[in-house]
Amino acid sequence: MKRFFKWLLPLLVLASCNKETGSPVAPAPWRASSVRTEGAATLRQVTLGKHLDSPYLVENVRRAYEAVYPTRSGIRVEPTDLYVRFLPAGPEDLARLEETDIDLFDYPLDYEILSDGDWYHDPSLPEDRITWQYAVVPVGFAFPEGIPYEVLGKCCFPGSASLTRAAGEADWDAVERAAFEMTGNGDLLESGTRASKTRPEGRITIVDTGTSGRKTVGVSGVKVTANTLLKTSSAYTDAKGNYSLSAKFSAKPHYHLKFKNTLGFKIGLNLLLVQASSSSLGKGPAQGLDVTVDASSDGTLWRRCVVNNAAYDYYMMCRESGIAVPVSNLRFWTLNFMNPSCALMLHHGAMVDTDLASKYLGVTRLVLAFFSPDITIGCKGKIGDYAGLYFDTVHEMAHASHFQKAGAAYWNRFARYVLFSYFATTSPYGTGNGENAGLCEVAEMWAYYLENALYKDRYGKEHHAGESHWFRPQILTEVEKAGVTRAQICAALGQDVQDASAFCKSLQETCPAKKSQIASAFSKYGKK
Repeated sequence: MKRFFKWLLPLLVLASCNKETGSPVAPAPWRASSVRTEGAATLRQVTLGKHLDSPYLVENVRRAYEAVYPTRSGIRVEPTDLYVRFLPAGPEDLARLEETDIDLFDYPLDYEILSDGDWYHDPSLPEDRITWQYAVVPVGFAFPEGIPYEVLGKCCFPGSASLTRAAGEADWDAVERAAFEMTGNGDLLESGTRASKTRPEGRITIVDTGTSGRKTVGVSGVKVTANTLLKTSSAYTDAKGNYSLSAKFSAKPHYHLKFKNTLGFKIGLNLLLVQASSSSLGKGPAQGLDVTVDASSDGTLWRRCVVNNAAYDYYMMCRESGIAVPVSNLRFWTLNFMNPSCALMLHHGAMVDTDLASKYLGVTRLVLAFFSPDITIGCKGKIGDYAGLYFDTVHEMAHASHFQKAGAAYWNRFARYVLFSYFATTSPYGTGNGENAGLCEVAEMWAYYLENALYKDRYGKEHHAGESHWFRPQILTEVEKAGVTRAQICAALGQDVQDASAFCKSLQETCPAKKSQIASAFSKYGKK
Protein backbone atom coordinates (compact mmCIF):
# COMPACT_ATOMS: atom_id res chain seq x y z
CA MET A 1 0.00 0.00 0.00
CA LYS A 2 2.85 2.39 0.75
CA ARG A 3 4.33 1.68 -2.70
CA PHE A 4 0.93 2.57 -4.16
CA PHE A 5 1.24 6.12 -2.80
CA LYS A 6 4.84 6.54 -3.90
CA TRP A 7 3.75 6.63 -7.52
CA LEU A 8 0.19 7.88 -7.08
CA LEU A 9 1.15 11.21 -5.54
CA PRO A 10 3.63 12.22 -8.28
CA LEU A 11 0.90 11.37 -10.78
CA LEU A 12 -1.51 13.68 -8.99
CA VAL A 13 1.08 16.44 -8.84
CA LEU A 14 2.28 16.30 -12.42
CA ALA A 15 -0.80 15.31 -14.39
CA SER A 16 -3.12 17.84 -12.78
CA CYS A 17 -5.44 20.17 -14.69
CA ASN A 18 -4.56 22.75 -12.10
CA LYS A 19 -5.16 26.45 -11.60
CA GLU A 20 -1.76 27.50 -10.37
CA THR A 21 1.73 27.70 -11.80
CA GLY A 22 5.03 27.28 -10.03
CA SER A 23 5.92 24.53 -7.59
CA PRO A 24 2.82 22.50 -6.85
CA VAL A 25 4.15 20.81 -3.71
CA ALA A 26 5.29 22.17 -0.37
CA PRO A 27 9.09 22.19 0.05
CA ALA A 28 9.03 19.48 2.73
CA PRO A 29 8.68 16.11 0.97
CA TRP A 30 5.61 14.01 1.62
CA ARG A 31 6.66 10.60 2.89
CA ALA A 32 4.83 7.49 1.80
CA SER A 33 5.10 6.23 5.36
CA SER A 34 2.92 9.11 6.57
CA VAL A 35 -0.14 7.06 5.71
CA ARG A 36 -2.36 8.61 8.35
CA THR A 37 -2.11 12.18 7.17
CA GLU A 38 -4.32 14.24 4.96
CA GLY A 39 -1.61 16.25 3.33
CA ALA A 40 0.60 17.68 6.03
CA ALA A 41 -2.16 17.76 8.64
CA THR A 42 -2.03 14.80 10.96
CA LEU A 43 -5.35 13.10 11.64
CA ARG A 44 -6.03 12.41 15.29
CA GLN A 45 -6.05 8.81 16.48
CA VAL A 46 -8.82 7.54 18.74
CA THR A 47 -7.35 6.48 22.10
CA LEU A 48 -9.25 3.71 23.86
CA GLY A 49 -9.36 2.91 27.56
CA LYS A 50 -10.96 0.01 29.38
CA HIS A 51 -13.66 -2.29 28.04
CA LEU A 52 -17.15 -1.34 29.25
CA ASP A 53 -20.04 -3.63 30.06
CA SER A 54 -22.70 -2.21 27.76
CA PRO A 55 -26.11 -1.47 29.30
CA TYR A 56 -27.67 -2.39 25.94
CA LEU A 57 -26.73 -6.06 25.94
CA VAL A 58 -29.82 -8.28 26.22
CA GLU A 59 -28.82 -9.86 29.53
CA ASN A 60 -28.24 -6.43 31.10
CA VAL A 61 -31.57 -5.03 29.89
CA ARG A 62 -33.31 -8.17 31.20
CA ARG A 63 -31.69 -7.75 34.64
CA ALA A 64 -32.61 -4.06 34.70
CA TYR A 65 -36.22 -4.84 33.75
CA GLU A 66 -36.46 -7.37 36.56
CA ALA A 67 -35.00 -4.84 39.00
CA VAL A 68 -37.52 -2.15 38.02
CA TYR A 69 -40.46 -4.64 37.87
CA PRO A 70 -39.61 -7.42 40.35
CA THR A 71 -43.20 -8.69 40.58
CA ARG A 72 -43.68 -9.25 36.88
CA SER A 73 -43.06 -12.74 35.55
CA GLY A 74 -42.75 -14.34 32.16
CA ILE A 75 -41.26 -11.25 30.48
CA ARG A 76 -39.65 -11.58 27.09
CA VAL A 77 -36.72 -9.24 26.58
CA GLU A 78 -35.40 -10.40 23.22
CA PRO A 79 -32.64 -9.02 20.95
CA THR A 80 -33.61 -6.12 18.73
CA ASP A 81 -30.15 -5.61 17.20
CA LEU A 82 -26.74 -7.23 16.86
CA TYR A 83 -23.38 -5.68 17.66
CA VAL A 84 -21.03 -6.93 14.94
CA ARG A 85 -17.69 -6.32 13.34
CA PHE A 86 -16.64 -6.94 9.74
CA LEU A 87 -13.18 -7.61 8.36
CA PRO A 88 -13.13 -6.48 4.71
CA ALA A 89 -10.51 -8.36 2.70
CA GLY A 90 -10.08 -5.55 0.20
CA PRO A 91 -11.56 -2.46 -1.42
CA GLU A 92 -14.48 -4.32 -2.99
CA ASP A 93 -15.59 -5.63 0.41
CA LEU A 94 -15.39 -2.16 1.93
CA ALA A 95 -17.43 -0.73 -0.94
CA ARG A 96 -20.13 -3.38 -0.47
CA LEU A 97 -20.34 -2.59 3.23
CA GLU A 98 -20.67 1.12 2.51
CA GLU A 99 -23.48 0.39 0.06
CA THR A 100 -25.56 -1.13 2.88
CA ASP A 101 -25.68 2.40 4.39
CA ILE A 102 -25.18 1.10 7.94
CA ASP A 103 -23.15 3.30 10.26
CA LEU A 104 -19.60 1.90 10.28
CA PHE A 105 -17.02 2.74 12.93
CA ASP A 106 -13.35 1.77 12.77
CA TYR A 107 -13.09 1.46 16.57
CA PRO A 108 -14.99 -0.82 18.99
CA LEU A 109 -18.04 0.90 20.50
CA ASP A 110 -17.95 -0.77 23.93
CA TYR A 111 -14.70 0.78 25.13
CA GLU A 112 -13.96 3.90 27.09
CA ILE A 113 -12.75 6.69 24.78
CA LEU A 114 -9.87 8.52 26.39
CA SER A 115 -9.47 10.94 23.47
CA ASP A 116 -11.63 11.40 20.40
CA GLY A 117 -10.08 11.26 16.97
CA ASP A 118 -10.52 10.67 13.26
CA TRP A 119 -9.20 7.12 12.90
CA TYR A 120 -8.35 3.90 14.69
CA HIS A 121 -6.50 0.79 13.53
CA ASP A 122 -6.67 -2.47 15.45
CA PRO A 123 -3.10 -3.09 16.70
CA SER A 124 -3.52 -6.84 16.13
CA LEU A 125 -3.85 -6.28 12.36
CA PRO A 126 -1.04 -5.43 9.92
CA GLU A 127 -0.94 -1.76 8.92
CA ASP A 128 -1.67 -2.59 5.29
CA ARG A 129 -4.95 -4.35 6.15
CA ILE A 130 -8.32 -2.66 6.35
CA THR A 131 -9.12 -2.55 10.04
CA TRP A 132 -12.21 -4.07 11.64
CA GLN A 133 -15.42 -2.18 10.87
CA TYR A 134 -17.90 -2.09 13.77
CA ALA A 135 -21.65 -1.62 13.45
CA VAL A 136 -24.98 -2.25 15.15
CA VAL A 137 -27.45 -3.89 12.76
CA PRO A 138 -31.06 -5.01 13.22
CA VAL A 139 -31.88 -8.64 13.87
CA GLY A 140 -32.51 -10.19 10.46
CA PHE A 141 -29.89 -8.01 8.73
CA ALA A 142 -28.77 -9.52 5.41
CA PHE A 143 -25.02 -9.84 5.87
CA PRO A 144 -23.09 -9.29 2.60
CA GLU A 145 -21.99 -12.65 1.31
CA GLY A 146 -18.30 -13.46 1.57
CA ILE A 147 -17.31 -10.70 4.02
CA PRO A 148 -16.07 -12.19 7.32
CA TYR A 149 -17.93 -10.93 10.39
CA GLU A 150 -18.35 -11.67 14.07
CA VAL A 151 -21.39 -11.14 16.29
CA LEU A 152 -19.94 -9.52 19.40
CA GLY A 153 -23.18 -9.20 21.31
CA LYS A 154 -26.95 -9.28 21.16
CA CYS A 155 -28.47 -5.89 21.89
CA CYS A 156 -31.81 -4.68 23.18
CA PHE A 157 -32.67 -1.00 23.04
CA PRO A 158 -35.32 -0.15 25.65
CA GLY A 159 -38.35 1.52 24.14
CA SER A 160 -37.99 0.02 20.66
CA ALA A 161 -41.27 -1.01 19.05
CA SER A 162 -40.38 -4.71 18.87
CA LEU A 163 -39.38 -4.81 22.55
CA THR A 164 -42.57 -3.03 23.65
CA ARG A 165 -44.69 -5.62 21.90
CA ALA A 166 -42.74 -8.48 23.51
CA ALA A 167 -42.56 -7.24 27.10
CA GLY A 168 -45.64 -5.06 27.36
CA GLU A 169 -46.05 -1.57 28.76
CA ALA A 170 -43.18 -0.33 30.89
CA ASP A 171 -41.25 2.77 31.83
CA TRP A 172 -38.44 2.02 29.44
CA ASP A 173 -36.54 5.17 30.36
CA ALA A 174 -36.36 3.84 33.93
CA VAL A 175 -35.21 0.44 32.63
CA GLU A 176 -32.46 2.06 30.57
CA ARG A 177 -31.27 4.14 33.52
CA ALA A 178 -31.21 1.03 35.69
CA ALA A 179 -29.15 -0.80 33.06
CA PHE A 180 -26.59 2.02 33.08
CA GLU A 181 -26.37 1.93 36.87
CA MET A 182 -26.15 -1.87 37.13
CA THR A 183 -23.33 -2.09 34.55
CA GLY A 184 -21.24 0.58 36.26
CA ASN A 185 -21.99 3.25 33.66
CA GLY A 186 -24.24 5.47 35.76
CA ASP A 187 -21.71 8.31 35.63
CA LEU A 188 -22.32 8.57 31.89
CA LEU A 189 -25.96 9.61 32.38
CA GLU A 190 -26.65 13.31 32.01
CA SER A 191 -28.12 14.83 35.15
CA GLY A 192 -30.64 16.81 33.12
CA THR A 193 -31.94 13.78 31.26
CA ARG A 194 -32.33 11.23 34.07
CA ALA A 195 -36.11 11.62 33.91
CA SER A 196 -36.43 11.25 30.14
CA LYS A 197 -34.31 10.64 27.10
CA THR A 198 -33.65 13.29 24.43
CA ARG A 199 -33.52 13.16 20.65
CA PRO A 200 -30.38 15.08 19.51
CA GLU A 201 -30.85 17.92 17.07
CA GLY A 202 -28.75 20.90 16.17
CA ARG A 203 -27.00 22.79 13.42
CA ILE A 204 -23.55 22.53 11.83
CA THR A 205 -22.34 25.84 10.36
CA ILE A 206 -19.20 27.46 9.01
CA VAL A 207 -18.11 31.08 8.71
CA ASP A 208 -17.80 32.33 5.11
CA THR A 209 -15.08 34.95 5.44
CA GLY A 210 -15.65 36.09 1.85
CA THR A 211 -19.05 37.58 2.64
CA SER A 212 -19.72 40.98 4.08
CA GLY A 213 -19.93 40.65 7.84
CA ARG A 214 -18.47 37.11 7.77
CA LYS A 215 -21.80 35.37 7.25
CA THR A 216 -22.38 31.99 8.88
CA VAL A 217 -23.75 29.34 6.51
CA GLY A 218 -24.87 25.76 7.03
CA VAL A 219 -22.66 22.77 6.28
CA SER A 220 -24.99 21.11 3.78
CA GLY A 221 -25.81 17.45 3.25
CA VAL A 222 -23.20 15.89 5.57
CA LYS A 223 -23.90 12.89 7.76
CA VAL A 224 -24.00 13.48 11.51
CA THR A 225 -23.52 10.36 13.64
CA ALA A 226 -23.87 10.00 17.38
CA ASN A 227 -23.22 7.04 19.64
CA THR A 228 -23.26 6.20 23.32
CA LEU A 229 -21.64 2.80 23.67
CA LEU A 230 -23.68 0.52 21.37
CA LYS A 231 -26.53 2.94 20.69
CA THR A 232 -25.95 4.72 17.38
CA SER A 233 -27.97 7.11 15.28
CA SER A 234 -27.32 9.23 12.21
CA ALA A 235 -28.96 11.79 9.94
CA TYR A 236 -27.95 14.12 7.13
CA THR A 237 -27.94 17.89 7.55
CA ASP A 238 -30.28 19.90 5.36
CA ALA A 239 -29.17 22.77 3.13
CA LYS A 240 -28.93 25.06 6.17
CA GLY A 241 -26.94 22.59 8.28
CA ASN A 242 -29.82 21.47 10.51
CA TYR A 243 -30.03 17.83 11.64
CA SER A 244 -32.32 15.74 13.82
CA LEU A 245 -31.51 12.19 14.90
CA SER A 246 -34.20 9.55 15.30
CA ALA A 247 -32.83 7.81 18.43
CA LYS A 248 -33.14 9.24 21.92
CA PHE A 249 -30.14 9.34 24.27
CA SER A 250 -29.89 9.53 28.04
CA ALA A 251 -26.10 9.94 28.11
CA LYS A 252 -23.77 12.29 26.28
CA PRO A 253 -23.04 10.85 22.81
CA HIS A 254 -19.84 11.10 20.80
CA TYR A 255 -20.56 13.11 17.63
CA HIS A 256 -18.88 12.77 14.24
CA LEU A 257 -19.27 14.30 10.80
CA LYS A 258 -19.09 11.73 8.02
CA PHE A 259 -18.24 13.39 4.72
CA LYS A 260 -20.46 11.15 2.66
CA ASN A 261 -22.84 13.71 1.24
CA THR A 262 -26.54 13.16 0.68
CA LEU A 263 -25.96 14.18 -2.96
CA GLY A 264 -23.64 11.21 -3.44
CA PHE A 265 -20.09 12.58 -3.33
CA LYS A 266 -17.45 11.71 -0.73
CA ILE A 267 -14.59 13.71 0.74
CA GLY A 268 -11.54 12.15 2.32
CA LEU A 269 -8.76 9.74 1.60
CA ASN A 270 -10.76 6.60 2.43
CA LEU A 271 -7.61 4.51 2.23
CA LEU A 272 -7.09 0.84 2.91
CA LEU A 273 -5.36 1.89 6.10
CA VAL A 274 -7.76 4.43 7.56
CA GLN A 275 -11.18 5.90 6.92
CA ALA A 276 -10.19 9.53 6.76
CA SER A 277 -13.57 10.94 5.84
CA SER A 278 -14.76 11.18 9.44
CA SER A 279 -14.15 14.21 11.63
CA SER A 280 -14.75 13.96 15.35
CA LEU A 281 -16.80 16.69 17.01
CA GLY A 282 -16.19 15.26 20.48
CA LYS A 283 -18.69 14.39 23.18
CA GLY A 284 -21.74 16.59 23.41
CA PRO A 285 -25.09 16.92 25.20
CA ALA A 286 -27.84 14.38 24.60
CA GLN A 287 -30.17 17.08 23.31
CA GLY A 288 -27.83 17.79 20.42
CA LEU A 289 -24.71 19.68 19.44
CA ASP A 290 -24.43 23.01 17.63
CA VAL A 291 -21.05 23.50 15.95
CA THR A 292 -19.71 26.56 14.15
CA VAL A 293 -16.54 25.86 12.18
CA ASP A 294 -14.13 28.72 11.53
CA ALA A 295 -10.46 29.29 10.77
CA SER A 296 -9.52 28.49 14.37
CA SER A 297 -11.17 25.05 14.18
CA ASP A 298 -9.37 21.83 13.30
CA GLY A 299 -7.82 22.46 9.88
CA THR A 300 -8.91 19.17 8.34
CA LEU A 301 -12.49 19.72 9.50
CA TRP A 302 -12.49 23.29 8.13
CA ARG A 303 -11.17 22.25 4.71
CA ARG A 304 -13.64 19.41 4.37
CA CYS A 305 -16.57 21.64 5.28
CA VAL A 306 -15.61 24.29 2.70
CA VAL A 307 -15.11 21.74 -0.07
CA ASN A 308 -18.34 20.01 0.91
CA ASN A 309 -20.31 23.25 0.64
CA ALA A 310 -18.77 24.20 -2.69
CA ALA A 311 -19.57 20.79 -4.19
CA TYR A 312 -23.09 20.75 -2.70
CA ASP A 313 -23.84 24.25 -4.00
CA TYR A 314 -22.43 23.37 -7.42
CA TYR A 315 -24.64 20.29 -7.76
CA MET A 316 -27.70 22.32 -6.76
CA MET A 317 -26.75 25.09 -9.20
CA CYS A 318 -26.46 22.55 -12.03
CA ARG A 319 -29.91 21.16 -11.27
CA GLU A 320 -31.44 24.62 -11.21
CA SER A 321 -29.64 26.10 -14.23
CA GLY A 322 -29.48 23.16 -16.64
CA ILE A 323 -25.67 22.89 -16.64
CA ALA A 324 -24.49 19.28 -16.99
CA VAL A 325 -24.47 17.64 -13.56
CA PRO A 326 -21.10 15.96 -12.85
CA VAL A 327 -20.90 12.19 -12.78
CA SER A 328 -22.29 10.56 -9.65
CA ASN A 329 -20.18 9.26 -6.76
CA LEU A 330 -17.41 11.83 -7.12
CA ARG A 331 -14.40 11.30 -4.86
CA PHE A 332 -12.54 14.31 -3.40
CA TRP A 333 -9.23 14.46 -1.61
CA THR A 334 -8.22 17.61 0.28
CA LEU A 335 -4.41 17.78 0.33
CA ASN A 336 -2.65 20.26 2.58
CA PHE A 337 0.79 19.66 1.07
CA MET A 338 -0.19 20.77 -2.46
CA ASN A 339 -0.83 24.22 -3.91
CA PRO A 340 -2.84 23.38 -7.04
CA SER A 341 -6.10 21.55 -7.45
CA CYS A 342 -6.95 19.13 -10.22
CA ALA A 343 -9.77 17.10 -11.76
CA LEU A 344 -8.07 13.93 -12.99
CA MET A 345 -11.31 11.91 -12.75
CA LEU A 346 -9.29 8.81 -11.83
CA HIS A 347 -12.10 7.16 -9.91
CA HIS A 348 -14.26 7.35 -13.03
CA GLY A 349 -11.75 5.74 -15.34
CA ALA A 350 -9.64 8.57 -16.76
CA MET A 351 -5.91 7.84 -16.95
CA VAL A 352 -6.22 4.28 -15.58
CA ASP A 353 -8.11 2.88 -18.56
CA THR A 354 -5.45 3.76 -21.11
CA ASP A 355 -3.12 1.29 -22.76
CA LEU A 356 -0.20 3.01 -21.05
CA ALA A 357 -1.76 2.48 -17.62
CA SER A 358 -2.50 -1.15 -18.40
CA LYS A 359 1.08 -1.77 -19.51
CA TYR A 360 2.80 -0.24 -16.51
CA LEU A 361 0.29 -0.64 -13.68
CA GLY A 362 -1.36 -3.96 -14.46
CA VAL A 363 -3.82 -5.05 -11.80
CA THR A 364 -2.74 -2.11 -9.63
CA ARG A 365 -4.72 0.20 -11.90
CA LEU A 366 -7.93 -1.41 -10.59
CA VAL A 367 -6.91 -0.50 -7.04
CA LEU A 368 -6.06 2.98 -8.30
CA ALA A 369 -9.49 3.34 -9.88
CA PHE A 370 -11.22 2.32 -6.66
CA PHE A 371 -9.29 4.44 -4.18
CA SER A 372 -8.08 7.35 -6.25
CA PRO A 373 -9.85 10.68 -6.36
CA ASP A 374 -11.70 12.34 -9.17
CA ILE A 375 -10.81 15.74 -7.77
CA THR A 376 -7.96 16.80 -5.50
CA ILE A 377 -8.13 20.18 -3.81
CA GLY A 378 -4.78 21.75 -2.95
CA CYS A 379 -5.18 23.44 0.42
CA LYS A 380 -1.65 24.58 1.27
CA GLY A 381 -1.76 28.04 2.83
CA LYS A 382 -5.52 28.45 2.39
CA ILE A 383 -6.80 28.02 5.94
CA GLY A 384 -9.26 30.86 6.59
CA ASP A 385 -9.63 31.76 2.90
CA TYR A 386 -13.15 30.41 2.45
CA ALA A 387 -13.70 32.06 -0.94
CA GLY A 388 -10.35 30.89 -2.31
CA LEU A 389 -10.89 27.25 -1.37
CA TYR A 390 -14.58 27.35 -2.29
CA PHE A 391 -13.90 28.57 -5.82
CA ASP A 392 -10.92 26.28 -6.35
CA THR A 393 -13.49 23.52 -5.80
CA VAL A 394 -16.05 25.17 -8.11
CA HIS A 395 -13.40 25.38 -10.84
CA GLU A 396 -12.71 21.65 -10.61
CA MET A 397 -16.43 20.89 -10.50
CA ALA A 398 -16.78 22.80 -13.78
CA HIS A 399 -14.18 20.41 -15.19
CA ALA A 400 -16.25 17.50 -13.86
CA SER A 401 -19.29 18.79 -15.79
CA HIS A 402 -17.12 18.99 -18.90
CA PHE A 403 -15.87 15.44 -18.32
CA GLN A 404 -19.48 14.27 -18.19
CA LYS A 405 -19.99 15.53 -21.74
CA ALA A 406 -16.55 14.85 -23.24
CA GLY A 407 -15.64 11.44 -21.77
CA ALA A 408 -12.50 9.70 -20.51
CA ALA A 409 -10.65 9.50 -23.84
CA TYR A 410 -10.89 13.29 -24.25
CA TRP A 411 -9.75 13.75 -20.66
CA ASN A 412 -6.73 11.49 -21.11
CA ARG A 413 -5.49 13.63 -24.00
CA PHE A 414 -6.12 16.80 -21.99
CA ALA A 415 -4.15 15.42 -19.03
CA ARG A 416 -1.32 14.34 -21.34
CA TYR A 417 -1.02 17.89 -22.64
CA VAL A 418 -0.91 19.26 -19.11
CA LEU A 419 1.76 16.76 -18.11
CA PHE A 420 4.03 17.47 -21.07
CA SER A 421 3.50 21.24 -20.73
CA TYR A 422 4.57 21.12 -17.11
CA PHE A 423 7.78 19.29 -18.00
CA ALA A 424 8.53 21.65 -20.87
CA THR A 425 7.54 25.03 -19.41
CA THR A 426 6.80 24.47 -15.67
CA SER A 427 3.29 25.71 -16.46
CA PRO A 428 0.45 23.18 -16.71
CA TYR A 429 -1.13 25.28 -19.45
CA GLY A 430 1.98 25.61 -21.61
CA THR A 431 2.06 28.18 -24.38
CA GLY A 432 -1.01 27.04 -26.28
CA ASN A 433 1.00 25.20 -28.91
CA GLY A 434 1.47 21.55 -29.64
CA GLU A 435 -0.69 18.44 -29.72
CA ASN A 436 -3.89 18.63 -27.66
CA ALA A 437 -3.42 22.32 -26.79
CA GLY A 438 -6.93 22.96 -28.06
CA LEU A 439 -8.41 20.62 -25.45
CA CYS A 440 -6.74 22.63 -22.70
CA GLU A 441 -8.01 25.81 -24.36
CA VAL A 442 -11.63 24.67 -24.26
CA ALA A 443 -11.47 23.07 -20.80
CA GLU A 444 -9.81 25.98 -19.03
CA MET A 445 -11.79 28.65 -20.87
CA TRP A 446 -14.98 26.99 -19.60
CA ALA A 447 -13.78 26.31 -16.03
CA TYR A 448 -12.36 29.81 -15.43
CA TYR A 449 -15.41 31.44 -17.01
CA LEU A 450 -17.82 29.54 -14.77
CA GLU A 451 -15.68 30.14 -11.68
CA ASN A 452 -15.74 33.89 -12.35
CA ALA A 453 -19.47 33.92 -13.07
CA LEU A 454 -20.38 32.03 -9.89
CA TYR A 455 -18.00 34.16 -7.81
CA LYS A 456 -19.85 37.27 -8.92
CA ASP A 457 -23.18 35.58 -8.15
CA ARG A 458 -22.06 34.75 -4.61
CA TYR A 459 -20.06 37.81 -3.61
CA GLY A 460 -21.27 40.51 -6.01
CA LYS A 461 -17.72 41.27 -7.17
CA GLU A 462 -15.73 40.67 -10.35
CA HIS A 463 -13.15 37.90 -10.05
CA HIS A 464 -11.16 37.91 -13.33
CA ALA A 465 -9.39 34.62 -12.58
CA GLY A 466 -7.45 33.20 -15.52
CA GLU A 467 -8.07 36.18 -17.79
CA SER A 468 -4.33 36.74 -18.37
CA HIS A 469 -3.88 33.21 -19.74
CA TRP A 470 -3.75 32.49 -23.44
CA PHE A 471 -7.13 30.72 -23.53
CA ARG A 472 -9.04 33.90 -22.50
CA PRO A 473 -12.08 32.84 -20.42
CA GLN A 474 -13.48 36.36 -20.79
CA ILE A 475 -14.64 35.28 -24.25
CA LEU A 476 -17.44 33.30 -22.61
CA THR A 477 -18.22 36.20 -20.29
CA GLU A 478 -18.84 38.29 -23.44
CA VAL A 479 -20.96 35.48 -24.88
CA GLU A 480 -23.10 35.39 -21.75
CA LYS A 481 -23.53 39.18 -21.85
CA ALA A 482 -24.83 38.75 -25.40
CA GLY A 483 -27.71 36.65 -24.07
CA VAL A 484 -26.39 33.08 -24.25
CA THR A 485 -27.15 31.22 -21.03
CA ARG A 486 -24.65 29.21 -19.01
CA ALA A 487 -26.61 26.06 -19.74
CA GLN A 488 -26.36 26.76 -23.48
CA ILE A 489 -22.61 27.33 -23.21
CA CYS A 490 -22.25 24.02 -21.38
CA ALA A 491 -24.45 22.30 -23.97
CA ALA A 492 -21.98 23.35 -26.67
CA LEU A 493 -19.22 21.34 -25.02
CA GLY A 494 -18.60 17.78 -26.15
CA GLN A 495 -15.98 15.31 -27.32
CA ASP A 496 -15.83 16.92 -30.79
CA VAL A 497 -15.18 20.43 -29.44
CA GLN A 498 -11.39 20.32 -29.35
CA ASP A 499 -10.30 23.93 -29.79
CA ALA A 500 -11.66 27.48 -29.64
CA SER A 501 -12.73 27.45 -33.28
CA ALA A 502 -14.80 24.32 -32.77
CA PHE A 503 -16.20 25.79 -29.55
CA CYS A 504 -17.29 28.94 -31.39
CA LYS A 505 -18.96 26.88 -34.12
CA SER A 506 -20.73 24.63 -31.61
CA LEU A 507 -22.02 27.66 -29.70
CA GLN A 508 -23.36 29.17 -32.93
CA GLU A 509 -25.15 25.93 -33.76
CA THR A 510 -26.58 25.79 -30.23
CA CYS A 511 -27.73 29.44 -30.36
CA PRO A 512 -28.17 30.41 -34.04
CA ALA A 513 -29.96 33.64 -33.10
CA LYS A 514 -26.74 34.82 -31.41
CA LYS A 515 -24.38 33.72 -34.17
CA SER A 516 -22.88 37.14 -34.91
CA GLN A 517 -22.46 38.08 -31.24
CA ILE A 518 -20.68 34.79 -30.55
CA ALA A 519 -18.33 35.32 -33.49
CA SER A 520 -17.63 38.86 -32.28
CA ALA A 521 -16.73 37.70 -28.77
CA PHE A 522 -14.26 35.11 -30.07
CA SER A 523 -12.75 37.53 -32.60
CA LYS A 524 -12.31 40.23 -29.96
CA TYR A 525 -9.64 38.13 -28.27
CA GLY A 526 -8.16 36.64 -31.40
CA LYS A 527 -10.07 33.36 -31.20
CA LYS A 528 -12.00 32.23 -34.26
